[in-house]
Amino acid sequence: MGSFLDMMEDRCAELQRVGYTNFFVSILIIIGILFSYLLQHYRIISRGTSEGISPYFVLLGVTSANSQFANIIALPQSRADVECCKQVSGLECAAGLLGIAQIGVQWICFAIILVLFLVFFRRDETAPEDEDDDVIDPNQPTWRTAIGVAAACLVHGLLVVIITASLALGAPDYLAMWANILGIMSASLAAIQYVPQIWTTYHLKHAGSLSIPMMCVQTPGGFLFAASLGARLGWAGWSSWGVYVLTAVMQGIVLAMAIGYEWPSHRGHGHEEPATTRPAFNRRTTPRVLPSPGPYSAHLQAYAETQEEIEAALDREAVQGLGENQPLLAPGGIGSSGVR
Repeated sequence: MGSFLDMMEDRCAELQRVGYTNFFVSILIIIGILFSYLLQHYRIISRGTSEGISPYFVLLGVTSANSQFANIIALPQSRADVECCKQVSGLECAAGLLGIAQIGVQWICFAIILVLFLVFFRRDETAPEDEDDDVIDPNQPTWRTAIGVAAACLVHGLLVVIITASLALGAPDYLAMWANILGIMSASLAAIQYVPQIWTTYHLKHAGSLSIPMMCVQTPGGFLFAASLGARLGWAGWSSWGVYVLTAVMQGIVLAMAIGYEWPSHRGHGHEEPATTRPAFNRRTTPRVLPSPGPYSAHLQAYAETQEEIEAALDREAVQGLGENQPLLAPGGIGSSGVR
């Protein structure tokens, strides 16, 4: 207990020497986190689908964010900063808690991605229930997988909260060890977080609903964020800022892949021959001229996103429409005399 009080005195003295450069940089980082994640939220909402985002990327990202937020809350330095707010001014307190605020904002924003991933998950409602597994595209996640990911994230978050609260109330001396465990867990999850997304992007050959502008902001921002936390927590807080170095490196790989796939597609719009990597497609239009909207073509955006899915939906509509394309009162139809 004495060591914690000594640490708190040192932290309080440090908070009273507000570093205004680091303070404003921390504010800019929070604004950058919000802006970058809003770009991702908007991308999913505007496309009306979470296609292209790996469910396992979401799972690893949310569980890593859970662990990271609990980690910084349980760190002795953070707890000392919170206690110091009773002794220092409001500005000094705010400056001391900016590191917690940064990670908290990121945790909330990634949780929103999980919600949007579920809300805009495109289920193939037209597929028969007894459809063979060979017909299902293995690169497309199932609704059962999406629900499993959400349940795992919820269970993980509850366990982290229960264990952290129990140690804080009953055994605070073990909080530092628990914080390091959470930091290692968060760093491990973040290190492999982008592996399933790299695999998904590689097989889709396009970014889908993954926001390239978000990654352009977050990749360099991740290194800046790590430097800011490192300046605040020092080498003792390696478990907090180290995860962002790993995440920035992996995110940079996904960004390079996404730009590599999307760039030829955009260049193809200005040439006579369209790009072959990904067909240009506006989800509000249909590539075929139909005599009248059918059950799928009337709301094509609900069933198709890529060119292949469009063709599959329209072919399915054509098959179901066989035998129904002869109007009752048309010449030769039932109820018609055959004379105009």
